[in-house]
Amino acid sequence: MQSNKRPETMERITTRALADAFIEEQVREVRAQVGDKKVLLALSGGVDSSVVAALLIKAIGKQLVCVHVNHGLMRKGESEQVIEVFRNQMDANLIYVDATDRFLDLLAGVSDPETKRKIIGGEFIKVFAEEAYKLDGISFLAQGTIYPDILESDGVKAHHNVGGLPEDLKFELVEPVKLLFKDEVREVGRALGLPSGMVDRQPFPGPGLGVRCLGAITRDRLHALREADAILREEFDKSGLAKKVWQYFIAVPDLKSVGVRDGKRYEGWPAIIRAVNTKDAMSATIEEIPYALLHRITDRITAEVEGINRVLMDLTPKPVGTIEWE
Repeated sequence: MQSNKRPETMERITTRALADAFIEEQVREVRAQVGDKKVLLALSGGVDSSVVAALLIKAIGKQLVCVHVNHGLMRKGESEQVIEVFRNQMDANLIYVDATDRFLDLLAGVSDPETKRKIIGGEFIKVFAEEAYKLDGISFLAQGTIYPDILESDGVKAHHNVGGLPEDLKFELVEPVKLLFKDEVREVGRALGLPSGMVDRQPFPGPGLGVRCLGAITRDRLHALREADAILREEFDKSGLAKKVWQYFIAVPDLKSVGVRDGKRYEGWPAIIRAVNTKDAMSATIEEIPYALLHRITDRITAEVEGINRVLMDLTPKPVGTIEWE
């Protein structure tokens, strides 16, 4: 077994050749560790779990069972992309669980951010455990732990590690990228043939849009948030800003103001744009966005998204403001 300390001699993976060499070495190690047994992976569609999935498919094929839980708080098109890439292109052994109603019913009327996070995390473990109980012969649990997770917490990061699984579901861990930094994980993902939309995906909190649909989540406001966020991402892609900004997203508060549409007054929510740059997520600066682009984003969101009638820009660096609103 590898230790949890990155060897001094380990070269930073910055090229395709180094990534290929790492993949070969991990394929050998995983096969030696797993043998002919089955491995379970919670596949969120994030960079780390996607790279681990692609690596394990290369090493052990159908012995890997991926479970993708759609909690109804994913960004637009994300669950569809997981199915397309892993089931359709890589022929993975993928179980897709649409648990949208379960999560949104539990979250109805809950406005406290910490309670929302606990409900989402707890229910995720329940759904994942239910799927695990249905499967026979699983001996290992694969995780997308990466080196900063180990440095931050000496081994366990709450939303990464499905650490709350019931006692009788204790598996041996398979963590092939645990000594890599994020940029190296992306390099390995590219070498494994994952699409750039997945490999270069920006950080996304475990509770997903649940912490950006501020206050008590309602289905109509969540839908408006998802659509507005998709427009922001599309416009950032087209303008080239997507490559320059570390994290950009929309938050929609539970707050209405009066507006005008088709000559009539109507009430709608504001969409708040947040775009920040950071090296380590400990502090963050605000990205300058050209006004012409802001106008285009505003026009599109207010015209195309039902229920949103204003677009605002959050200009607060960290500190004072955290990156997420909740």
